[in-house]
Amino acid sequence: MHVQLDILENSLMIIIYFQEYSVQLTFREQWRDERLQFDDMGGQVRYLTLTDPEKIWKPDLFFSNEKEGHFHNIIMPNVLLRIYPNGDVLYSIRISLVLSCPMDLKFYPLDKQTCSIVMASYGYTTEDLVFLWKEGDPVQVTKNLHLPRFTLERFFTDYCTSRTNTGEYSCLKVDLLFKREFSYYLIQIYIPCCMLVIVSWVSFWLDQNAVPARVSLGVTTLLTMATQTSGINASLPPVSYTKAIDVWTGVCLTFVFGALLEFALVNYASRSDAHKKSAKEQQKKQWELEHAALEADHLEDGATTFAMKPLVHHHGDLHAEKMRQCEVHMKSPKVNLCRRWMNRFPSRSKRIDVISRIFFPLMFALFNLVYWTTYLFREDKEE
Repeated sequence: MHVQLDILENSLMIIIYFQEYSVQLTFREQWRDERLQFDDMGGQVRYLTLTDPEKIWKPDLFFSNEKEGHFHNIIMPNVLLRIYPNGDVLYSIRISLVLSCPMDLKFYPLDKQTCSIVMASYGYTTEDLVFLWKEGDPVQVTKNLHLPRFTLERFFTDYCTSRTNTGEYSCLKVDLLFKREFSYYLIQIYIPCCMLVIVSWVSFWLDQNAVPARVSLGVTTLLTMATQTSGINASLPPVSYTKAIDVWTGVCLTFVFGALLEFALVNYASRSDAHKKSAKEQQKKQWELEHAALEADHLEDGATTFAMKPLVHHHGDLHAEKMRQCEVHMKSPKVNLCRRWMNRFPSRSKRIDVISRIFFPLMFALFNLVYWTTYLFREDKEE
């Protein structure tokens, strides 16, 4: 028995939500039944068309991965049955099926899925019935087939004869290889996530005292990113492993959350700097008061004491001055350019903001390089 499948125009559709897909096809099978041989009257009768297919024997083929299915009866039942003089029978019927397709979503949405159409004999073993693919284009796919989010790259025909306790049963299989269209996800998911991460970096360029602006910016981007992530996961079946889209959204969410934590650190450093500055000002005022009191004491001691003090400390002052000149001479050639640049920002809070302006974009660029290299090169290896 020979079997042929025709996949009709605009009839193939993948439904990823429940890991199944629907297909509309014209199913043809041909076999020889010697009991149906008749006289062709010298070639005048090419074939007979039977209007009631229930009147003859037909193979008990079924689709083993079928979940739902129905025949087409508008306007008349879409069934064709021809009987040729030598006993050959051509049976053609148009059917719509919902077939299961277990999908591996580890690389979603940069993935490829293989969905199968499995046909087998239900009651006849291989001793009575054997299915064979028709020679020459056993599966025909329309050239104008358009799928909303997938591209049918290629298909393979194979045999899947199975053995059970009741015997060995003939089986045919068609593997359809689908590649997911990435442009939709690039526009709807990847670019918006990148924009949210970049918007969160605006906080680094705002004044450290603009607390309401920086807090509202960080919280808004964080909530938007969380909403985007939940919306993506809502359209996918729950799985126990991590998907490629989970890695992307998780890292983007981490960057947005890190920008919010950075402001908390800047705010803490700003308050610490203000406290240290206040303490230094108090020490300076106290030192000025003590210095003024000492000068007043020196003036009261008289001219003799005032004239003798420089002679007592003259030798020590010369030695200290020489040591300072020596230290300056030794350290000046080894000035750290990075430290010199950081010294332009006297407060720690400002330094944290400046470092974040460089650190966050560099780390995000590095993540993008590793992410796209890993998944795109993985796709090339599989091909």
